[in-house]
Amino acid sequence: MAASGEAEGPAAGPELWAEARALLPDAEEGLTLALSGEVEDCILPLLRRARGLLYSTAGRPGREATEALRRLGDIVRDYSWEKLNAGPWREISKAWRQVYTYGCLFGALAEVAAGGPLAPAVRLCDMGLLMGASVLDNILARLVRVLQTHLPRGKRRAAAERNAKRVRIDPPPVPVVRPGDALPHLHRPSLEHFRDNYLIPQKPVVLEGITDHWPCMTKWSVDYFCQVAGCRTVPVELGTRYTDEEWSQKLMTVSDFISQYIANENSVGYLAQHQLFDQIPELKEDISIPDYCCLGEGEEDDITINAWFGPKGTISPLHQDPQQNFLAQVFGRKYIQLYSPEDSENLYPHESQILHNTSQVDVEDPDLEKFPNFRKAAFQSCILMPGQVLFIPVKYWHYVRSLDISFSVSFWWS
Repeated sequence: MAASGEAEGPAAGPELWAEARALLPDAEEGLTLALSGEVEDCILPLLRRARGLLYSTAGRPGREATEALRRLGDIVRDYSWEKLNAGPWREISKAWRQVYTYGCLFGALAEVAAGGPLAPAVRLCDMGLLMGASVLDNILARLVRVLQTHLPRGKRRAAAERNAKRVRIDPPPVPVVRPGDALPHLHRPSLEHFRDNYLIPQKPVVLEGITDHWPCMTKWSVDYFCQVAGCRTVPVELGTRYTDEEWSQKLMTVSDFISQYIANENSVGYLAQHQLFDQIPELKEDISIPDYCCLGEGEEDDITINAWFGPKGTISPLHQDPQQNFLAQVFGRKYIQLYSPEDSENLYPHESQILHNTSQVDVEDPDLEKFPNFRKAAFQSCILMPGQVLFIPVKYWHYVRSLDISFSVSFWWS
């Protein structure tokens, strides 16, 4: 996947190099280049050469050293990229992902040392965060945060305002939720009440009042994401739903995503199931893990937090997940249908292993000749509004369609 281009932004100065260099260990031997497994013999000498260039002078590296560091970063990234794409992602060695991260780190530091535009350095950090594995106490996340403080916030705000003017705000038609199908709503139930009446019996419910204190509820908007994350590279799903044949993925900046898919109503792109808050910790400060997650068996670090940001009309086909899920709506609305796991045989899951957790049925326009037993399946539904949190029990089938430009946060927990 290739990242799309954008304005290169301001240049790096000597003060920025000093800040970036301060993130590294004081002594060369402190940058251990430790890997979680074995890699080919040619890799470690390349990493050591790059490390040596960083510590060859007390100040900013000279032109020749900077160019050598840039070339080494390119070589390491290109070599490890082939390894990252050699098979299924779950089979890729963590060591090769760490090598890729080092390649991104050396490349980003070379861009800073060169004193050129910051956008290439930010893009390299994001590529390492997306495709690599953490090294040196997650140094790429710390480096990109330093880089972002040198990006002029005012310019991003102006771009956001231009894009926001193109967003249509006419309310779309809302599906009818019949009283007999409506999910129950609860206002801030106690832990015990939620556990005994919904978690243990595995019943879905819409929770209200538990996000009132989250800063995101008043801060976040399309404009805000342009301001704080416009230059950041993220994976975007292209197409209405992931089961469509024309569905694909692309890496692009948040600003490009907003201008091409949020402000433009003629195409559908979705920043879906992405761990954006690990990539941009500033955003994580605006949300909180629901207290009810403490009723699970895992630790807080085991909770997976995903972002779902897209235009009106994005669809997650009827599917199930292997963990409990809290889906919190920040802005926009989503229409959701839920089906019990007991109805699985009436929902016609795909037979292929990769889509075995996804139904073949379009629940809003079902082909009852092809899927006759679907009419036997009972469902509950809701329009999830800003500030509401939907509890989706483990393996509960759910279908989601956005009714507006929408941002949701999901918390998967055991």
